[in-house]
Amino acid sequence: MARRLKLDRAVVNNWVKSGYVPSRWAMEIERLTEGQIAAVEVLNEANARKPIRVKSRGEEDSLFGPTFVGSDIMNPYAPPKRIKSFHPPQRALLGPGPSEINPRVMAAMGLPAIGYLDPAFVEMMEDLKALLRYAFQTKNALTFPISGPGSVGMEYCFVNMVAPGDTVIVMRNGVFGGRMIENVERCGAKPVVVEDEWGEPCDPNKLEDALKKHPEARVVAFVHAETSTGVESDAKTLIEVAHKYDALTIMDAVTSLGGSPVLVDEWQCDAVYSASQKCLSCTPGLSPVTFSDRVVDYVKSRKDKIHSWFMDMNLLLGYWGSTTRTYHHTAPTNSLYALHEALLILKEEGIENAWARHQRHHTALKAGLEAMGLKYLVKEGYRLPQMNAILIPEPLLEHEAEVRKRLLNEFNLEIGAGLGPLAGKIWRIGIMGYSCNSQNVMLCLSALGSVLYDMGYPIHVGDAESAAHQAYAQMHAKAAQQKKRQPAAA
Repeated sequence: MARRLKLDRAVVNNWVKSGYVPSRWAMEIERLTEGQIAAVEVLNEANARKPIRVKSRGEEDSLFGPTFVGSDIMNPYAPPKRIKSFHPPQRALLGPGPSEINPRVMAAMGLPAIGYLDPAFVEMMEDLKALLRYAFQTKNALTFPISGPGSVGMEYCFVNMVAPGDTVIVMRNGVFGGRMIENVERCGAKPVVVEDEWGEPCDPNKLEDALKKHPEARVVAFVHAETSTGVESDAKTLIEVAHKYDALTIMDAVTSLGGSPVLVDEWQCDAVYSASQKCLSCTPGLSPVTFSDRVVDYVKSRKDKIHSWFMDMNLLLGYWGSTTRTYHHTAPTNSLYALHEALLILKEEGIENAWARHQRHHTALKAGLEAMGLKYLVKEGYRLPQMNAILIPEPLLEHEAEVRKRLLNEFNLEIGAGLGPLAGKIWRIGIMGYSCNSQNVMLCLSALGSVLYDMGYPIHVGDAESAAHQAYAQMHAKAAQQKKRQPAAA
């Protein structure tokens, strides 16, 4: 380690004798041990063995009044306990989000902050918009990230596209369809709710029936990838039905963007919002959105004032448009660096390859879960590869929270619980973005199998891992055969 830090051995010996440990040394230990030995632990141990004594002025010599030593003269607003720097545990994030973050994205967040109207930052913004168009598969000019999580992206769409008194048809087949209804009501509009069973995709026939009954409906809203159930709806067909009755569409792609095909131009989507922390594997707090020219023209033609100043599209056009930037709000610069890097990683992988990767690891995970005797909530053909909703077996219903707790405490592995009427009935296993890899699939199967076996559930330890390995082998063999055929065909 001394060689790594380019230090003379005599210097190191002096440190050992004096009990002094510099922070660079401690941080290098943390890096080399991949976090198993934290830098703060090294420093604390060194200080415990030989506390560092600092000679200071006496109270009478203090230049700035009495020093605040101990709790006798403690500021009454100070926290009651001693608070140290926060060092989060290293988790395998296999829940509904956030996903694990690529180290390149983490490094981008640590770059120096610059002004949000700095020419270099403005150039980065243009690149970011281009990368987002690639992710959305669109040429929409108005494609950019909202400063806020996916819920802000949702509200942004509704507050700009829905006026008081409008009729809006909302497809609800899970939690997030319900949040759309809440947005419609808060905009002063009338929601017409089309219900589907949780775990079932949105039914285009029900949508058409609703549009026939409500020809005045201006907007149709639906969730493409319902995070609460792991079901994917046929967005293309739903949009075709809506356009047939001259209604604009709002699509939630929070869980699908980057993990499943989202083809904005091909499907003729009007407004789509997503989030940065799922399949894009970026820090939470940004919501990518894209709007067709039809939506932009409609918002510009509105006679009433948009009810939210911060989310007024007309104001944000001046900040994210391609012309000279005008100040709107203080952009989260370092988060935008991170999103830029995350989207660049997606572009380097190739979006089709990213979709295939999520499907490949889903297939292996599915094989392993089914080998344990576990079943899916969603029918084959409608399942999201990145969000696996697993029915909890009857004997384990009373212990579902204990299973999740043990996975977290014993294996540092997080999976999600059910929401709403599915609370306590399903586990949600997410394999999104950087979390979507074979190591996490095998860890999940091994850890879950170990916990279930220990709790008396009748499974054969190792069967799940074996089934997953076999699924991987079959997929690799199939890919190799296809690769051999391609030169022959050429």
